Amino acid sequence: MTSYSHYSGVYAAAVTPMQADLAPALEALPRLLEFLAQRGCHGVLLLGTTGEGPSFAAHERVQLFRAAVQARQAYSNLRLLAGTGTPSLEETSALTHAAFDEGMDGVVILPPYYYRKANDEGLFAWFSTILQRAVPSGGLALGYHIPPTTGVGFSIELLKRLRGTFPERFAGIKDSSGNADYARLLGETFGKDLFVLTGNDRLFSLALQNHASGCITAMANLTSPALRMIWDAHQKGNPNALLQDLVTQARSLLDKTPPFPPLIKALLAKRHDFPRWAVRPPLLPLDEQALERVVAEFSAIVD
Repeated sequence: MTSYSHYSGVYAAAVTPMQADLAPALEALPRLLEFLAQRGCHGVLLLGTTGEGPSFAAHERVQLFRAAVQARQAYSNLRLLAGTGTPSLEETSALTHAAFDEGMDGVVILPPYYYRKANDEGLFAWFSTILQRAVPSGGLALGYHIPPTTGVGFSIELLKRLRGTFPERFAGIKDSSGNADYARLLGETFGKDLFVLTGNDRLFSLALQNHASGCITAMANLTSPALRMIWDAHQKGNPNALLQDLVTQARSLLDKTPPFPPLIKALLAKRHDFPRWAVRPPLLPLDEQALERVVAEFSAIVD
């Protein structure tokens, strides 16, 4: 059974730079990846939820994969993961295949979120097809567990079956459920045999204590230095509870102003001099009054 431990660490669920005309701003990727790499990220997830993945056409996603692989040449150790999930079996297979062809290090695959009553048997058949068609042996493929958004999740039994049947292709999950009991159950059931990256900053230390391999979070766009310090402290066997508390406070604040894409883009512009990148409808730019309030409260926590 393949070990994926070399992919462990802190990942940013990166925003997608976008022009005013709503086209991807490919030329902005080098600066964004440099910023994240220099602030302690081991890797980046492109076109996840924070990256507005479902809002992009397949050809746009492939363009972004290609541009990111080119942009990270100066940071060869920076891992790149691609969000490839759609409700379409064929499109998801093609995007997953393209991600590996373009040189991405791995993929994070949403379940087919339109059919919310699909059972484990149907989900196993769906993922089996993608894994066999599109993921090379030894390739890092993660399921994306975010049931509050998709309405479809990964049961423990489904994870056991996928990992057991495809040990060289199915690594584990990005757990964005925000459920502490589920995080504990993953650790109790699989130990280190399942590669788990938590998607919730509040649960980072808890997840690490329960054998998770790291995190992929929206807030890592802004707080990756703190997340990296929590990670490093855990590796030394000396958990940093104080820093985890600050990260938890910051995440709880940001959770009050959903959705994340316009919020994170606005905070990057305000705090780190990035352009105020557009978001695609149905998302809308953050109200300026709300932004000023969040900036002040966020700065009071993290500065």
